[in-house]
Amino acid sequence: MNKEISRLYSDYKTGGINRRDFLRKLAMYTGTTAAALTMLPLLEDNYSRAADMTFSPGETTPDDDTGLFTEMITYPGETGDVKAFMARPAEAIKYPAVIIIHENRGLQPHIKDVARRMAREGFLSLAPDALSPAGGTPDNDPDKAAAMIRELDAEKTKKNFVAAVAYLKTYPLSTGKVGCTGFCWGGAMTNQVAVNAPDLDAAVPYYGRQPSAEETARIKAPIMAHYAGEDAGIDQGIPAFEEALKKANIEYHIFMYEGAQHAFNNDSNPARYNEQAAKLAWGRTVTFFREKLKS
Repeated sequence: MNKEISRLYSDYKTGGINRRDFLRKLAMYTGTTAAALTMLPLLEDNYSRAADMTFSPGETTPDDDTGLFTEMITYPGETGDVKAFMARPAEAIKYPAVIIIHENRGLQPHIKDVARRMAREGFLSLAPDALSPAGGTPDNDPDKAAAMIRELDAEKTKKNFVAAVAYLKTYPLSTGKVGCTGFCWGGAMTNQVAVNAPDLDAAVPYYGRQPSAEETARIKAPIMAHYAGEDAGIDQGIPAFEEALKKANIEYHIFMYEGAQHAFNNDSNPARYNEQAAKLAWGRTVTFFREKLKS
């Protein structure tokens, strides 16, 4: 199938464009709107089969991993109780903590798996659900979750994630050192947590929209930012962000993964996942958190 059409559909499924724009662009490729609508079921089927049959992520951590303790918890936020998935090594001792912020599809199984992976690295990881005020991320319906996220109050949502920092600072099994990482929508939110939580100890945004220069000046935590080479909309903000980081004398590291697409870390999305980039970025992320949170 035409690679441009496959990429267009992946953009639609991952929230890069809305349905109206997707159908308009698809019609340009196929010639007519009718042809586009005829092709849509085929695209759905191909995407589903690719995810379920031809792709086998190598880093998945199973639910029954005996080396971990996992649970759903709630913590106090701006809008009330915020639901979150927590994972940590099984031994009940203190660990440095890392907040994991999901993409614009809510708290999906992939993000819970990322939280488990972080726990296997020796951290107490917490993945909050931005859709907690709306009852939580709906099961098996990421498109609905994306629509719900667009309806959230942006300011209150930001404060709910900032509240996770305060929660983990005093959590009984936390050392009090707290980092934050997130992907896509969650990468942008990670930047906002860094802006609004002066006691955050480290931040690692993945391909997230950058804060303004005025916001960047308020950041206290060291930053490690990962970007995809094929992600023009996000990458255009890098120069201004870097200039603002330098001006504010903030420790930062920026990594570009040439040839990788937006969402390259998401190994549940075979159209976007880039194994080489994902593993390199993950290794750098873990090393950074160990340096900043375990010292």
